[in-house]
Amino acid sequence: MNDNYAAHVKKLQDGSWGEPHLLADHLQNTARLAACFAAKFNAEKWGEACGFAHDAGKGRQVWQDYLSCKSGYGYDEEAHLDNKTGKRPHAIHGAALAEKLFGKGIGRILAYCIAGHHAGLPDWSNAEGSGAAALQYQIVNFRDKQDLAKEIVGHLDTLNPERPPWQFADGLDASLWIRMLYSCLVDADFLDTEAYMEPQKMQDRSGYLTPAELETIFDSYISFLEQSAEDSKINNIRNEVRRNCVEGAAGDQGIFTLTVPTGGGKTLSSLAFALKHAVKHNLDRVIYVIPYTSIIEQNAAVFKDILGEDQVIEHHSNLVEEESTSQSRLAAENWDAPVIVTTTVQFFESLFAAKSSRCRKLHNIAKAVVVLDEAQLLPVEHLQPILDTLQLLVDRYSTSIVISTATQPAFNKRRYGGETFKGLKQSCELMKDDVGSIYEKLKRVEVKLPVDLNKHTEWTEIAESLKEHDRVLCIVSDRKSCRELYALMPEDTYHLSALMCAQHRSEIIAAIKDRLEQDKTVRVISTQLVEAGVDIDFPVVYRSFAGLDSIAQASGRCNREGRLETGKMVVFNPPRKIPAGILRKASDASRNILATPAADPLDHQIYERFFSDLYWKANTLDRENIIGLLTPDQEELGINFRTAASRLSIIDDTMQKAVLVRYGESEKLLRLLEKMGPERFLMRRLQRYSVNIYNHEFNAMLNEGRIQELHPYIYALRAAEDYSPQTGLLVETEPYEPEKYII
Repeated sequence: MNDNYAAHVKKLQDGSWGEPHLLADHLQNTARLAACFAAKFNAEKWGEACGFAHDAGKGRQVWQDYLSCKSGYGYDEEAHLDNKTGKRPHAIHGAALAEKLFGKGIGRILAYCIAGHHAGLPDWSNAEGSGAAALQYQIVNFRDKQDLAKEIVGHLDTLNPERPPWQFADGLDASLWIRMLYSCLVDADFLDTEAYMEPQKMQDRSGYLTPAELETIFDSYISFLEQSAEDSKINNIRNEVRRNCVEGAAGDQGIFTLTVPTGGGKTLSSLAFALKHAVKHNLDRVIYVIPYTSIIEQNAAVFKDILGEDQVIEHHSNLVEEESTSQSRLAAENWDAPVIVTTTVQFFESLFAAKSSRCRKLHNIAKAVVVLDEAQLLPVEHLQPILDTLQLLVDRYSTSIVISTATQPAFNKRRYGGETFKGLKQSCELMKDDVGSIYEKLKRVEVKLPVDLNKHTEWTEIAESLKEHDRVLCIVSDRKSCRELYALMPEDTYHLSALMCAQHRSEIIAAIKDRLEQDKTVRVISTQLVEAGVDIDFPVVYRSFAGLDSIAQASGRCNREGRLETGKMVVFNPPRKIPAGILRKASDASRNILATPAADPLDHQIYERFFSDLYWKANTLDRENIIGLLTPDQEELGINFRTAASRLSIIDDTMQKAVLVRYGESEKLLRLLEKMGPERFLMRRLQRYSVNIYNHEFNAMLNEGRIQELHPYIYALRAAEDYSPQTGLLVETEPYEPEKYII
């Protein structure tokens, strides 16, 4: 290979061209990094082969001539990107070479990774509509076979990785392994290219403490906390929960459950387990997966206070660019920090992703402790591929999983009638003490159920009952009901729903907490967004009838700190019937269980039956056939990565569109948007002022001229009058549809 062959070039600030990033150096460095990453799951040779072959297509004189353009270093710094207009492809050459050298088995696995290292993991077949992007099409129609540098071909031939480190089982095993290899490759490629293009960034990717060092800091904090905290029943129980987690951390790796009532201190206890378990098994990091950004911000703030601002990385849509450091932004790209706090959407959609930018972090889930907070909220329609993937992470990738919730879902394998729910193989409960006794000790609420579980109560009657209390929270299950009930309440009542932007909700929750702390009158009407982990404490809570998990989570907002002898929770049947779908099935399952005499909705043993009934009643646990799309056929090792990624959506964004609202600082930001265009830092800040609405609502507002397209596919309210400082975005919600049954 010509010693002057280049992989990349960059333009300097003075307009001149810097020394090129030599291809030989780039291939060797990428191979070394990818091998290091893949070694975590016994695939070091595979990572090395991927890394060395990925840019083999640049080892052709025709590509070098293309890169150098007319003369000297007149390079195009984006020339290395495939699928750009006017760009000369190079990835398919490495993919075709891998198949030629190693055959259909080993070579095909490498080809998926190499062919997609810029464009994303491809589908094998164009049967799903992938067309010319399908790997099969690219390989069959590969004609540009100019000779590659002999040194590249010869060296790659010596890296034959033989066979995968284990026998693939049916289902997702092979596709997850390929995606993990792909993650190692694209992260290694990104990092080595970054080291050449922007060396300062590489320096920013450092300074993290080890889990052992973080454990020492955490233990010191806990020691101080125990000495300074009030000697109360609640705090003593929280200490007991944490002790159980610390003892459980010494066990073997696997799947763990942490079954503790709301308010039992799961956040700190699970962190205690995670750090000590990571140290015990020489794991690299802790990853917290949380359903709502409101809880992420709350929990991440706790972790940062304990462990240090630079050791905890938040990765979610509400992160404000100016409030994050360069180090934290870089760590969010590939999750190489010791503690990651992210959303359920980000975590699971990434595990099934095809794009390189979303997949590059995946290899850092290997050798990690993953805490799934409020795991009962995992989407039923994708439950089977999600559980299969969690099991594979444990079986193949040295990952430990903690399923942490007060309402433990029935995820373990079981029989339903004549059929089997595959679920998870086995799990270990961290609460070695009697779980029932913990629930009994932490029982702080008496629940009053409707006398007639089928009789509905009008909003006017509910409103009159709420007015009798100075401090009361009422939770309903949809936005329309929230507004209807709120309209019947006194003017100083607070409203919370997802029609309010994130910034607005944060400010309202802060105001509510402040009034509660000052023992002032505070009445709140909210959708279920306050149920999962939002740290508020009311003496009285009302909840419209729903699934038992929702009822239990709502009870966690009542007498949370145990300051009263007993809090009061009232469950009522709302005037409108729940729409057909999974939420009605959850409600029906609850109604059947609670019809049993003396049934207690807060009895922890009741949730296994509830979730078992719910999963049994679901039409499917793999609605989009994700497992089928990602199971390789025997003849061609055909896998449809891209189609599966497009179909697995935790939130069905095909039914919704985002609108930027005019609230607070957003007025200034929207003016900047019109002037500057969608700069990255600006769009990140504007995410806190975004509201998702359903397509029929969006189309109605667009037709009425109430929203405008500021830039392609970026829509904003025209007037502040269409956003209420009390209830958020003003949309018409008729007719009532199942899709509206949201937070």
